Amino acid sequence: METIVGIDPGLAATGVGVVRGEGARVTGYAFGCIRTCAEASAADRLHVIFSRLETLFAKEAPDAVVVEDVYSLPEYPRSAITLGQVTGIVLLAAARAGLPCLSVAVREAKLALTGNGGASKAQFAEAVRSRLAHPEVIRPSHAADALGLALIGLLRGPLALRRIALNSRRGGGRPHVSRSPGASPPEG
Repeated sequence: METIVGIDPGLAATGVGVVRGEGARVTGYAFGCIRTCAEASAADRLHVIFSRLETLFAKEAPDAVVVEDVYSLPEYPRSAITLGQVTGIVLLAAARAGLPCLSVAVREAKLALTGNGGASKAQFAEAVRSRLAHPEVIRPSHAADALGLALIGLLRGPLALRRIALNSRRGGGRPHVSRSPGASPPEG
């Protein structure tokens, strides 16, 4: 049995989905949303998301995290920056919990669950609802997206998750820092 957490990052609302099972067989799932206050500073909002993810990871003890990859729309370039900040917080929370984290592009997620990389948000949500045999539309939509990402992690299976974990560990340890000749070494 595997437990996968899917995350649909957003500053106002970060969707969260937890799926348990093996391969295509789902034995349990839960979903929700981490909401932040629009009047709070960006730093405070990111802190709320980080803290709630840390609590979630400790409670659920997942085998892996799947997060929607950062994307950019030409008409909303600022949104990509904000999305990148939230995604960074998700990656940090997963790393601190020792969890492998897989980033999945929106088109890849849609293709995996609907068979069409250009599927609408509604078609994707319906594919998730159908696969889970959930009796009604999953709300909020961010949670449906997060459940879809978790399902993808489950479908990829334990072998793929172990490979992600192995690659994560290879990148661990003390970072390499390049210095110009005569520069002082970094502290720490």
